[in-house]
Amino acid sequence: MNAPPRDLFTRFEGNPILSAANWPYPIDRVCNPAATEFNEETVLLVRTVDRREFSHLSLARQVISGGLIRWQIDENPTLEADPEHGEFNKGLEDPRVVWVEELREYVIACVSFRMERIGTPYGISLIGTRDFKNFRRISKPLDPENKNASLLPKMIGGKFALIHRPIRNHNAHVAISFSEDLVNWGGEEILFSARPWYWDSVMIGLGCPPIETKEGWLVVYHGSWGKANKLVYRVGLALLDLESLKLIRRSEYWVLGPETQYEGGEDGIVFPCGAIVDGNDLRIYYGTNDSKIGLATAHMDEVMDYITKCPSE
Repeated sequence: MNAPPRDLFTRFEGNPILSAANWPYPIDRVCNPAATEFNEETVLLVRTVDRREFSHLSLARQVISGGLIRWQIDENPTLEADPEHGEFNKGLEDPRVVWVEELREYVIACVSFRMERIGTPYGISLIGTRDFKNFRRISKPLDPENKNASLLPKMIGGKFALIHRPIRNHNAHVAISFSEDLVNWGGEEILFSARPWYWDSVMIGLGCPPIETKEGWLVVYHGSWGKANKLVYRVGLALLDLESLKLIRRSEYWVLGPETQYEGGEDGIVFPCGAIVDGNDLRIYYGTNDSKIGLATAHMDEVMDYITKCPSE
């Protein structure tokens, strides 16, 4: 039995770090932020839900002054759905962002929608930027129905690799597909699936973009489990081979689950989309119960020690 240390992840004492009250314009709630370093600052690209129940993405910059940390948020929506590129006004959701060296730009993978009608299937948009002010639409790959996507930050065997979650016949798996041009995709492979009876038995999906380590690609993912007609979302870990991207190991246990009031209590939601590694520190930014944003930290050496001792697949 390889249970994770109780304190593998520690919640930031100032949680929640962001809520609707922090926004410079009226919104309903915030959740599920992408995270990266830009111009030596931590920036979050936050899913922001307006009072129509439509989503856009807002840029929040961490500013440290006089020993105090605050967040500077764009005065207007940073990135909205663009009908000219097949994105309809239900909006953009659940972004992940990586710096892709071969492109010399950041690539955002986010959920978008193809048709403006109730019940429209989820899809994916890939959007490039170098400054988080100007954006270019790259493509809308592999939709519908698909979500929970991120590019790997480097090409593998001369191809771009996209982790995503296709949904077919009511089944959802974490999968990977490949492309030479970011437009045409193929070679889809299932990496891992939901596990009957486990904490991730109902639905799984990529959390943060994969993190390259010498042992493999560290994957932080979310899984859900039904309890009293409500899905509880928790966080697990997986490890992929650096070259083949095959699953090497996967945690049997969840490593971060809801427990606080702002996370919805034990029946709530923790939903990570962003991670930053700074030396030996791993910072995970996550949506809390679809309403606020939290931060949890861990030591990379302890995380890698744990996942490399998890069962092999």
